[in-house]
Amino acid sequence: MTPHPAPPPGPRDNSQAVLLLRLAGPLQSWGSRSAFNRRETNGEPTKSGVIGLLAAAAGHARQEPLDGLLPLRLGIRVDQPGTLLRDYHTVSDYRGRPLPQAGVSAKGLQKPTSPAKHTHVTTRYYLQDAVFLAAITGPRDLLHTLDEAVRAPAFPLALGRRSCPPTQPLSRGLREGNLEDVLREEPWQASRRAREQYAAQCGREHGLDRPLYPARIDRSVTIEDPQGDDVLHDSPMSFDPYARSFTSRRVRHGWLRIPTGFPQPDTTATDGQDDAAGHDPFALLGW
Repeated sequence: MTPHPAPPPGPRDNSQAVLLLRLAGPLQSWGSRSAFNRRETNGEPTKSGVIGLLAAAAGHARQEPLDGLLPLRLGIRVDQPGTLLRDYHTVSDYRGRPLPQAGVSAKGLQKPTSPAKHTHVTTRYYLQDAVFLAAITGPRDLLHTLDEAVRAPAFPLALGRRSCPPTQPLSRGLREGNLEDVLREEPWQASRRAREQYAAQCGREHGLDRPLYPARIDRSVTIEDPQGDDVLHDSPMSFDPYARSFTSRRVRHGWLRIPTGFPQPDTTATDGQDDAAGHDPFALLGW
């Protein structure tokens, strides 16, 4: 498929907007580091993974510079954390040759295994049934182009790894407002089953013989912020296979009370506190 064209010449709308992506699928894997035969996954999407998805949708080759995408600011909301899966995985050389070891010779070549080993066992981790809401803020014209690209991608899209395709619809379109406000007001994106299980649990916790449907629920967020108190080394500088590089960015972690989107939410709780069923006591501590 051909890359998506750049916006036509003429007046450009440089006002800020927010593009929302619902990142969901049977499996996701957002690794920010790997060592030999171990492939980790973070608990939420990395900036390199989200920028890589957008670049693939727009038809960018791996060697192309990322200048237009690097200034975009990212926010991640964890709507459904999912569970961790450890995959038993083996690798071998399709030509039947023994596998090399991690050590290299003086000439920079990998040394052969001794005794010869034809199969390696690798450990790979994935997130199962997770749902995230990614919010990307930047110039409106650029985000409009990326929104169209995500809806009709030039290259196949993946949730961190090629073996992890996303479910549809992926794009939720453009929104007005700042990053945090958009993440606060977009309805909960968890699966229908997870939402119903949550409502049933809320009912049991309040001693009811029916589900309790709160109007809002607390969800954790990670927002890119130059004044943030945490540092993540996951901002891509280049995806070139021979010159991949990353840099650090500052983020802040917190909680937002978001609308659940239930058709007829309970606006009052049995203990007299609004939306008590959706309250997380650790939210006050910033955890």
